[in-house]
Amino acid sequence: MERIKQNLSQEELALKANLSRGAIGKIERYEVSPTIESLEKIALALKIDFLDLVNIKKFDL
Repeated sequence: MERIKQNLSQEELALKANLSRGAIGKIERYEVSPTIESLEKIALALKIDFLDLVNIKKFDL
């Protein structure tokens, strides 16, 4: 999990992403389906590409 790799607590990620710690926890436990907006905030907070966060392969069209 990228948050753990970066040695961030749920609280720290929540602050960086402007989300609640509860929201981060629910997303990590697959209790909710996050919005695209929330995923974008998390990707920016983790400084990773959005597509890497959602594990979508990049294709040349």
